[in-house]
Amino acid sequence: MLDHTLRGYKDRLLRPLVVPLDRVSPNVVTLLAMVVGLAAAVMAARQMVALGLVLWLASRILDGLDGLLARVHEQQTDFGGYLDIVADFVVYAALPIGLFLGRATTELGVSLAFLLGSFYVNAASWMYLSAILEKRSAGASARGELTTVTMPAGLVGGTETILFYAVFLIWPGALPWLFLAMAGLVLLGVVQRLWWAQRHLLETPVHLARRPVREIVVQDKANGAVVDREIAVFDAWGG
Repeated sequence: MLDHTLRGYKDRLLRPLVVPLDRVSPNVVTLLAMVVGLAAAVMAARQMVALGLVLWLASRILDGLDGLLARVHEQQTDFGGYLDIVADFVVYAALPIGLFLGRATTELGVSLAFLLGSFYVNAASWMYLSAILEKRSAGASARGELTTVTMPAGLVGGTETILFYAVFLIWPGALPWLFLAMAGLVLLGVVQRLWWAQRHLLETPVHLARRPVREIVVQDKANGAVVDREIAVFDAWGG
């Protein structure tokens, strides 16, 4: 929810760090952010929550650097954007699991299941909506967004996740309720996207409407044998 609002401030704050790094691959920074995030999960599992908090915040700073580094030094690639989102999801799953392993109880396990389940549903809700918007030429480029593909906002985005996970580490005694609270907000964001999609996606855009398809058959003039077939799409008025 706050990602779009804070992105400009974040980029201005971190820009001095990436300007000298012209020889560093953004993908290396992405992988480093994932490794540090996984280390935070290990510390959480060992109940070393203070060190886990430091590593968690460090991993998110690195996660904020990779895209900015790519833009500043013109190293943006679709693969980089893809790798970034996969690495984020690995860390987002690992840290709550690490917290559970450090305090394994039935109550906490049920709360963790709800949290990870909400992530699963949330991923489907925004990723497929993103694909539809990109198909309709209403994606990141059309919206002036800096991400590889558009990321439809929900109540819980990257910024809120950073804050929630920090609270998880600061207040581990309340984890069952904190997990459920985050899961509830994530699912409210899913409902929000569904409501938006129902209002905006029921009609197929004109340029995507199904057009007539004709089969063109090429025959040999001598014997009438079919030598080639081609499927052609025509405009509705036959042009």
